[in-house]
Amino acid sequence: MCLGLCRWRRSRMKFLWAYCCPIILFYMTDFSSLGLNPQLCRACDALGYISPSPIQEKAIPLMLQGHDVLGIAQTGTGKTAAYSLPVLMRCKYAQGKNPRALILAPTRELVMQIHEVMVGLAVETDLRLLALYGGLGPKTQIQALEEGVDILVSTPGRFLELYRKDTIVVKDLKILILDEADKMMDMGFMPQIREILEKIPYKKRQNGLFSATFPEKVESLSHEFLEFPHKVEITRQATPASQVTQFVYEAPNLSTKINALAHFLKQDAFERVMIFCRSKDVANQVEKFLIRKVLPEDQVRAIHSNKGQNTRINAMQLFREGLIRVLVTTDVAARGIDIPKVSHVINFDVPLIYEDYVHRIGRTGRADQVGESITFITLAEQYHWAKIEEIIQQKIDIQQLPVEIEREETPFVEQQDMLRAVDDQRKREDPDFKGAFHEKKWVIKARASGQKVPNRKAVTKTGPKGGAVSTPKAPQRNNRPGKNAKFRPGASSSKKKR
Repeated sequence: MCLGLCRWRRSRMKFLWAYCCPIILFYMTDFSSLGLNPQLCRACDALGYISPSPIQEKAIPLMLQGHDVLGIAQTGTGKTAAYSLPVLMRCKYAQGKNPRALILAPTRELVMQIHEVMVGLAVETDLRLLALYGGLGPKTQIQALEEGVDILVSTPGRFLELYRKDTIVVKDLKILILDEADKMMDMGFMPQIREILEKIPYKKRQNGLFSATFPEKVESLSHEFLEFPHKVEITRQATPASQVTQFVYEAPNLSTKINALAHFLKQDAFERVMIFCRSKDVANQVEKFLIRKVLPEDQVRAIHSNKGQNTRINAMQLFREGLIRVLVTTDVAARGIDIPKVSHVINFDVPLIYEDYVHRIGRTGRADQVGESITFITLAEQYHWAKIEEIIQQKIDIQQLPVEIEREETPFVEQQDMLRAVDDQRKREDPDFKGAFHEKKWVIKARASGQKVPNRKAVTKTGPKGGAVSTPKAPQRNNRPGKNAKFRPGASSSKKKR
């Protein structure tokens, strides 16, 4: 009887293995082959992660083994999940009150997005995650830290602010990730990053650095805090996404750029558009023009560093949900912000930090979708565009604007500013170049000898023998009533002031 029961159980197990196991394997994603636990694999399924991207496939196993990783890949290829999944896997479950992993990012928007992604991946765990960023009072964040946190996602400034208040204990930190380190350095966070690296224990600490661009300054930083890193480079650094079609148009001045912007936004193909400007003032001006001439007020928003935190959060959320059509921004939103179905990116100004161009156009064409980028360049911006072409290693033809776009006449002041900028660019390449706006030789000699150069210009007259005689400019006369005609400007007056 027992022998028959054992044979029946054995045959039953064979049946289950033969017929049920393929079904189970069918529903499991490829993420399980990377060494992730079932909780994280199910979270990946819930978020729609069908299969690992190349950066995830190579970086996740290395990080799970405890190696330091230097990851370089195009924007929109899943770098956030490439380090988030190993961090969640290594932390496993809630433990103690002190944080065990720290992820640093340059902007508030990027910190909030990384935190949102990690919360979605950790939905089946009891790990406690907290985002730290400025623009809000620290009281709520301090209370969360006192209750206990496992993983911190923070900007460098807010992390140091709370650390100096003794609300963050770093002795248990075992994992440090720097996301978009080059942008943090461009924004002046290098002293804070060095201070954070000094505070965090370095023994048995795992480090990671991920970005789409990898200039020399970031490479020197990686040598400082990465220990024998494994470099995972899916594409060469500063490579634009292949799904993005790039167009460049020559615009003679600011007014023509505005007209071209209005022309393109009136087309139905421009469904969800991000417009990048160089400065906050230009972003505000573009927003006001679009509301006044092109689009309804409820279809345009602008975000930059002068906007309040709630304003920026609400604008990003409305744009992400498709409730507004156009988002005007500075480079504060160029890094890592994952907004689906952005049809077009318009560079109203050419970025002066050339690597930012790759990140700007990377807001479209994400996750195997297609997109287009349009860049307007003036005479003064052609120099910067040539530098960008060197970085991305692509030659893109500069086209003329469509004939239906009205070309405005360039004002004299704007023309002079552009010519002066061209002179400065040529001087940068050739120190011996004087240009049209160089100083007079006698001014250069006087400054070289340490003499004080007068501010007033000399008036040149012709001498008796035809030679040029330089005489000082005549003093200005004061025509106010009650004053002497020979009154010198700046002299004390005996008349009582009204």
